[in-house]
Amino acid sequence: MTMRIFLAGATGIIGRHLLPLLLADGHHVTGTSQTPQGAARLDSAGATGIRLDVFDRDSVGRTLAEAAPEVVIHQLTALSGGSSADNARMRRAGTRSLVDAARAAGVRRIVAQSISWAYEPGEEPATEAAPLDVTAPEPRATTITGIRALEETVTELPEHVILRYGTLYGPGTWYAPGALMAAKLHSGELAANDAVSSFVHIDDAARAAVSALSWPSGPVNITDDEPAPAHTWLPILAAALGAPAPARTAGRSGWERGAANSAAHKLGWRPEHSTWRDGFDGR
Repeated sequence: MTMRIFLAGATGIIGRHLLPLLLADGHHVTGTSQTPQGAARLDSAGATGIRLDVFDRDSVGRTLAEAAPEVVIHQLTALSGGSSADNARMRRAGTRSLVDAARAAGVRRIVAQSISWAYEPGEEPATEAAPLDVTAPEPRATTITGIRALEETVTELPEHVILRYGTLYGPGTWYAPGALMAAKLHSGELAANDAVSSFVHIDDAARAAVSALSWPSGPVNITDDEPAPAHTWLPILAAALGAPAPARTAGRSGWERGAANSAAHKLGWRPEHSTWRDGFDGR
């Protein structure tokens, strides 16, 4: 069934991969960008491109009313050149603006981007039943407060799917050749310790958002099948990026536990990149 979809953050890292999937399925997509150039690129791709400041509540309200979508997909972040405080503001105030406009426009369903490393400390990869880490100290508290606000706000719509993504890798991410993590490896900033991460390839993240159009309400971890400690994945990343591998060390924070994807499997989603080993070279 084709739908009218409002894709907030259509020119962002996931949005760029998600838009062609939605268009290929025949959906009519209104996509947002912060710049006129980005809106023009969306038009060229086959969507209706809109330049939008999500913090301008009146503008967001008018835009949602005019687009009259059946579903809102929230992929807004402030990660490109921003800080954790900027991203928390986007999750808090940007989500509030978007949800209020969606409610006023009669939208029932929202699919929203969250993260899978916001759980409280534990020994095993976290399932969706684990509480968020609401007692975390700063600087982690800034991230958790933003995530908590985002997730609580989107539940105000009758149908709400919260995609708790693992760490994104693949083309255009921080883990691609020549990107942030390569620089950190060369500068010796990364520790090959016991901290467990769960990854997800950018293409699998986009596919999950398409699948979520028909999923029941609630949070879902979107990660690959191999949570792994840094001392396992960092040497492989370093080799793929042509960077020196850090020496192995010990220790981790309690929240660095990874996340389990069994709930997503039960919903029928499985990552095409079942492990980060398949794509650290930027493919």
